[in-house]
Amino acid sequence: MSVPANLVKELRERTGAGMMDCKKALLETGGDLEKAVDYLREKGLAMAAKKAGRITAEGVVESYIHGGGRIGVLVEVNCETDFVAKTDEFRAFVKDIAMQIAASKPEYVKREDVPQEVIEKEKEILRAQALNEGKPEKIVDKMVEGRIEKFFKEVCLLEQPFIKDPDITVQQLLTEKIARIGENINIRRFTRYELGEGIDKKKADLAL
Repeated sequence: MSVPANLVKELRERTGAGMMDCKKALLETGGDLEKAVDYLREKGLAMAAKKAGRITAEGVVESYIHGGGRIGVLVEVNCETDFVAKTDEFRAFVKDIAMQIAASKPEYVKREDVPQEVIEKEKEILRAQALNEGKPEKIVDKMVEGRIEKFFKEVCLLEQPFIKDPDITVQQLLTEKIARIGENINIRRFTRYELGEGIDKKKADLAL
């Protein structure tokens, strides 16, 4: 089977994978573009899993200011070598992560970072909500488990939809970058500031 050059080109543009990898993916999937995208993502996941244990001691701390100085982000992203840390692709990825944090307000990098007491408190709130909605006791626990998954997707950076492509999560984006760059990459920590956050603002008394 021959693969049309325009299909290879489109797959490269969509995934960023190499030409030979794109050609192989299309051959493996009978020329089906969507299946080829999935094939490359699965391959990337396997490659990322192999690299997951490797030490990431290099990288960059990136800053991002949004909204004319109303929102600021500092994020540390690590890789294995100083060479990769200086590449345009790695730095563009880190910038995207900083923009994601500014736009989507995550509180943690991954669900393992969420303190158990925060999870338990959230479960209590979700359980009370379900009971107040009149849901039967026997299905409340199942509902809480489903809603706590939604909670993780909101507060954990890696589980959020990527702002530039909501069809993938930040974790999937990270996995694809690891496969493309060829090094383990770790989003280590971040801080997000929003102007006036946590300050009680005075309300004007219109009666005066």
